Amino acid sequence: MIRTSRSRTVAVAAVVLVSLTAAGCSKSSGSTSASKSAGSSAAPVALAGSVTFNQTNLAKLDAALKSALAGKDLSKVDIAMVVNVAADYWKAGQVGFLKGCSDLGIAKSKCTYFAPPNGKLTEQNSELETLRSQGVTGYSISAIDPTSAAGTIHTDVQKGISVLAIDSPLPGTDAASLYLGTPNYTAGFQAGTAMKQVLGSKGKVAILVGSLTASNATQRIAGFEAALKGTKITVAQKVNDNLQASTATSDAETILANNPDVTGLYGVYSYDGPALAQAVTSAGKTASVHIVSDDSDAQTLKFIQSGVISGTVVQMPYQQGYTGAYILAAEKVLGKAATTALVKPYLEKDGSTLSSGVGLVTKSDLSAYQSLESQLGIG
Repeated sequence: MIRTSRSRTVAVAAVVLVSLTAAGCSKSSGSTSASKSAGSSAAPVALAGSVTFNQTNLAKLDAALKSALAGKDLSKVDIAMVVNVAADYWKAGQVGFLKGCSDLGIAKSKCTYFAPPNGKLTEQNSELETLRSQGVTGYSISAIDPTSAAGTIHTDVQKGISVLAIDSPLPGTDAASLYLGTPNYTAGFQAGTAMKQVLGSKGKVAILVGSLTASNATQRIAGFEAALKGTKITVAQKVNDNLQASTATSDAETILANNPDVTGLYGVYSYDGPALAQAVTSAGKTASVHIVSDDSDAQTLKFIQSGVISGTVVQMPYQQGYTGAYILAAEKVLGKAATTALVKPYLEKDGSTLSSGVGLVTKSDLSAYQSLESQLGIG
């Protein structure tokens, strides 16, 4: 947990982001020029990362919400953050959520964080039942299966419980109007662009993911495939590892053994990067198979440093937790309409996405990214 004030944290983080973004933009320009000059048969290039999180806008929104809540009674606020799997990725979200509660003066006992130990739908549903019985006033959720969650969400919203979609949107549910997280199609497109660069626009790739139905997964895969259009890269397989890192590793080992022409692997969920890296290392193919992953688990960053993973598309789960706490508290105290009015100026063009940002971390900017994590109390 960070000990500095929120304002100082945002200011320091902004300095890191500006420096990193400037470096990333400079490097990216060079890479783009190289790709254009090389044409469709471009040779593989070293990736240059960029971090363009939405910190500035979210800090403004946080300040607006906190100002609106100033002097109000928050004693009846009882909120929760429910995620989809117990992975390192979500530790940053937990830190942000509890810090948001602390900054608002909400007792820790009224701020529940839950991660299903085995990433099972039954575990997530059981927790939602428990929260309801304990009188929770609102929760943010990264739903394992949005379709299965629709009925539960409808029941909760009808009871006056606020439900906020994080990490993965909840289309077709009573929580479809607001999504706090990464624009997933954009994240997938960035991953596809990175894969195109490292493969020199040709080759065969496999996609490994924890769900083939969750909105964040389907949108990322769609973006990834869109980025590959016009190249000689084909997607050989899309494999569901059911939120199990060990399954992802064994699936990748099977793919590499049966498909010697596969030269790229895309890991969509946070644990997939390290799982694929282990498979590629075991197969002795670190020089011939390129990995692009999502998220910044500690193991993922270690494989970035060693060069086994070429690049990882990163989010800001910390802010999903922090701003999520503010929104849930505001909806209880100010009401949904008043909260929506405060949030509306910061939404993306679709009118429902509150972006927590997206970037790409490579070996060249790893240390700057880790400095940012340290400033936010993550790591």
